[in-house]
Amino acid sequence: MIDLRSDTATRPSDGMRAAMAGASVGDEQKREDPTVNELEALGAALLGQDEAIFLPTATMANQIAIRLHTDLGDELVGEENAHVFISELGGPAVFSGVVTRGLPGVAGRFSPEQVRAAFRVPSQHSPRTRLVWVENTHNSSGGRVWPLAELDELRELCDELELRYHLDGARLLNASVACGVDAAEIGKRFDTVTLCFSKGLGCPLGALLAGSSETMRSARRLKHLFGGAMRQAGIVAAAGVYALEHNVERLADDHSRAKRLALGLAEAGLAVDPDRVETNFVQLDVAPLTKEAAMARLAEHGVGLSATIHPTVLRAVTHLDVTDEDIDAALEEIPRALRTSGVASRAAPEVRSLVSAPETLREDLS
Repeated sequence: MIDLRSDTATRPSDGMRAAMAGASVGDEQKREDPTVNELEALGAALLGQDEAIFLPTATMANQIAIRLHTDLGDELVGEENAHVFISELGGPAVFSGVVTRGLPGVAGRFSPEQVRAAFRVPSQHSPRTRLVWVENTHNSSGGRVWPLAELDELRELCDELELRYHLDGARLLNASVACGVDAAEIGKRFDTVTLCFSKGLGCPLGALLAGSSETMRSARRLKHLFGGAMRQAGIVAAAGVYALEHNVERLADDHSRAKRLALGLAEAGLAVDPDRVETNFVQLDVAPLTKEAAMARLAEHGVGLSATIHPTVLRAVTHLDVTDEDIDAALEEIPRALRTSGVASRAAPEVRSLVSAPETLREDLS
């Protein structure tokens, strides 16, 4: 099987496994695990923040961030198809008692004007708008990247309106590589940042939450409250250290392979828009097939793709376990699997709503 379902499919390399086996460990809860401490120091510098905390998952990191920045009944504003809204099981409501407000976006992005329009003037009758949420890269839109200038504009508005500003950077290093800037240049613009190790970085698990030292003092308490405290966690933290030392620059290879896959599928007459491939995601519209029928056909031909939130769109995600030879084979088998199905030759639809999307973002569709 050529597994293009997700970059979470990666398995630890031999070098990563050796690093894990030889890791120095201690009691992580007492801050005595040297490998965890090393990873947190590396992560803080990488993300442009004072301090970072090692956690089991990025979902937990996101939920702790919400709890840090909000009180019961506050409101979180972000793009309507952000991971925190559609793939974290209502966590903002469950763990923090927070109302969520989804903004329609294009390529996973929204504008300061949309946030200003959504901002609630403080009132005894309304939830308090408190937290602005950015996901970069944006999963549901196909691994799309936020321009730095737009992040700066949102930062200025958050300062003006006294809003907190969080970056769900599960795939932040993909954005960094795609933009050609250090991850710290992106991360430093936010109050808190999440980074996931179990996607393109190839680790079996793990994430970081980074922010100011004062904020992270509160976050460490919430780490225990949310069940994220560990003991000899250096064994898995060593995978993160190895990944930061070996697996960051090579993300460009994943991006290159994704672009080659997109171009090849488009040349084969399938509904793919290579211009929307900015990182390691390729979206393929399989209409008139259903997603389920298309995935079944592809599986019969030895290729694994996964569903998106759009009714007829699948995604292929490249990662460190996908080789050039795998891309060659996928370019043969995907068209072969779909050729007799009547799948149209047209660009995959943008996964977002255009309602209220600002004109400056709408031109992305051209």
